Amino acid sequence: MVRVMASGVFDLIHPGHIDYLKQAKSYGDHLIVVIANDDTVRRNKHEPVTPDVMRAKIVEALKPVDEVIIGGNGDMLDTVAKVRPDMIVLGYDQHFDEKKLESELESKGFKGLKVVRATESADDLNATRRILAKIREMGSR
Repeated sequence: MVRVMASGVFDLIHPGHIDYLKQAKSYGDHLIVVIANDDTVRRNKHEPVTPDVMRAKIVEALKPVDEVIIGGNGDMLDTVAKVRPDMIVLGYDQHFDEKKLESELESKGFKGLKVVRATESADDLNATRRILAKIREMGSR
């Protein structure tokens, strides 16, 4: 069984998330999705619209997803050690360099762990920041 790990905030579910998860699932048999915890979202992006427990519950209900965990506050490698995936699929806009991450994982003992990047969805509102911008624009009319 090939275990695939995908991760993200998944604050406002949109077609870009669905495409990402479908792509991730296509790489293996069991898709584990790591949801960024609220503190991580605040630190790296914005105030979460929905709490991590709620985001996990929503993502868990999506068809491509087999398992969901909420990430910790430590090093991402701690989560990788917990999940033990065979492959990590990054979102098209996640700020990781695939080769650098693969190298770092290998140096930490995760031999043969492949890292690939999903492609961008063609939908207009394929990112939470675009949805929030549209909501703000509608509110200012």
